[in-house]
Amino acid sequence: MSEQLAIRDLTIRRGGREVVRGVDLTVPRGEVTALLGANGAGKSSLVLAVAGLLRDIRGDIELDGRAIRGLRPNRVRRAGLATMQEGHRVFTDISVADNLKIAALLLPRRDRGAAVEEMLDIFPEMHGFADRAAGSLSGGQQQMLALASALAARPEYLVIDEMSLGLAPVIVARLVPVLRSVAARGVGILLIEQFTHVALDLATSAVVLAQGEVTLRESAATLRDQPEQLAAAYRLTEAEEQS
Repeated sequence: MSEQLAIRDLTIRRGGREVVRGVDLTVPRGEVTALLGANGAGKSSLVLAVAGLLRDIRGDIELDGRAIRGLRPNRVRRAGLATMQEGHRVFTDISVADNLKIAALLLPRRDRGAAVEEMLDIFPEMHGFADRAAGSLSGGQQQMLALASALAARPEYLVIDEMSLGLAPVIVARLVPVLRSVAARGVGILLIEQFTHVALDLATSAVVLAQGEVTLRESAATLRDQPEQLAAAYRLTEAEEQS
């Protein structure tokens, strides 16, 4: 049995219309798969569907051969998939440390403290603001906490929606090696990223989504060496949006 997040023939309806149609996508363990496309292409809807937050969907979503389509979000997380949604999603009214403790609740009691300490080791700068309310942090610090919270549950797969959105380059540069290290430990990562050079530098493979459908599927190395392929896929996206 293949160790991968597998999405097959996925169709998603929102607001009475199809926003994703017949998408096939795989994320192997230990690799980063980049999902690229313009705004409105359906990327965030795909993330929400995989996380169990959308109900009007057809197709199959599997983790290591286990069906997770239709499961509630808490059961998806328990199955081994963590989602980092767009927009620095943290519990703003409680401390950084308590955010991490809540994220670790999915683990057996004996492992929770170690998981929190592991996140503080990965992000040692969080020691300095561990007792502060998460809502008082900068956007970059909140994104760091959001990633740490996703990882605290020790997922086998991680789905990240717009990691770099609104962040200073120095913060992006801080997060990239963390993702590279996480993938090296065997976690499969689906990365949605506005900065294609960041995504392609991290990824093994890339998929372009346009108007809810896959328009390009290629290795990240090929797209780094032949950027005209990616440019052509984006021109197709723009043409469809104008039609």
